[in-house]
Amino acid sequence: MNEIPVTIPWLAEAEVEAVRHAILSGWVTQGPRVKAFEEAFAAFTGAALACAVSSCTTALHLALLAVGVKPGDVVVTVSHSFIATANAIRYCQAEPLFVDIDPTTLNLDPDLLAQSLMKDFIEEGGSLWYRDITRLAVGESPIKGREGPVGRLAAILVVHQVGMPADLARILAIGRKYGLPVVEDAACAIGSEVSLHGRAWEKIGRPHGDVACFSFHPRKVITTGDGGMLTTNNPAYDQTFRLLRQHGMNIPDAVRHGAGEVVFEDYTTFGFNYRLTDVQAAIGIEQLRRLPEIVARRRVLAAFYDEGLKGLNGLKTPSEPPYARTNWQSYIIELEDAALQRPVMQALLRKGIHTRRGIMCAHLEAPYSQAWPPGILPKSEAARDRGIILPLYPTMTEGQVEFVVSALKEIVGQ
Repeated sequence: MNEIPVTIPWLAEAEVEAVRHAILSGWVTQGPRVKAFEEAFAAFTGAALACAVSSCTTALHLALLAVGVKPGDVVVTVSHSFIATANAIRYCQAEPLFVDIDPTTLNLDPDLLAQSLMKDFIEEGGSLWYRDITRLAVGESPIKGREGPVGRLAAILVVHQVGMPADLARILAIGRKYGLPVVEDAACAIGSEVSLHGRAWEKIGRPHGDVACFSFHPRKVITTGDGGMLTTNNPAYDQTFRLLRQHGMNIPDAVRHGAGEVVFEDYTTFGFNYRLTDVQAAIGIEQLRRLPEIVARRRVLAAFYDEGLKGLNGLKTPSEPPYARTNWQSYIIELEDAALQRPVMQALLRKGIHTRRGIMCAHLEAPYSQAWPPGILPKSEAARDRGIILPLYPTMTEGQVEFVVSALKEIVGQ
């Protein structure tokens, strides 16, 4: 039986050759290829600046620090995302406040966001403060037992889930209304596009908020094995990223290496080891060149799924809102009956078809569940419990899609 995995990274001889050259160059840590990757990434997305780091999680951490998230603060985001989204907020010694999703896009619901800011916060001293901070200050929360003012709303962290752009036009308007920075968790969204207010299509990562953060994990559309990128149009933020990603060192390695005189560096602030290597960047440059072809192929395969599954009772297929063009990083179907999720996945696995359940909910996991009991975010929970991620990757054939579709019709139709 031929297995059909959920995904396969599209890596080829070009990446092998690029890695070979990087290794033989003698410069394998952060160096000239990282700089070239950053420049190519900024050009692709339309951002003024791009900074490479070791993962999207570290990118989110640096982005939140740069926009001013401080210990004791609150950041509004969704639970319906990989747990790294919430964890990055806690890296800042702050606490996530979860808002439910729009089930049609699996992203932050702008209406519920606006309602939360009006209902759950009070304005004082030019900032919004969470009314019931003791509810959040439980379990592993870093604000538990913290002295001094806590609960200031510091930012909105919006996720473009599985590559589907969130409703940025409305979310950015809310951010501007309250003077809140907006950070985009675009981990899955490289190659996706958005049209704000009916204007021309623009790449996610331009950025549209203050900072956008990307992942190059193998489950994403392009990969460097692991790695991340931040894009911004704010030079001060970019300087902060570069300082903090390398232990707070004020002189980059490349500058010191190329200096004609002896240079001693200083460590001007507390920083981290969040660097990307030149070996990874060499892969990333080749992957970025192939990205338009990858996205185009994913869109073709998603259209095959759409056509094949159209009208199948008990099952709903995903769709793009008018403002969005997704890269189809994942194709998630939704079952009407959550009780069928595991049986359907198991039946598909017996046929050699690998799947994953719907996107996790961080609030149901141990680090957050004391403040967020089951049922408090019903749309997020339903999306997790009814969703099934089907195989989709650029080297997948139409015949394999037809096999998955046929299997689903047989299983769901029983």
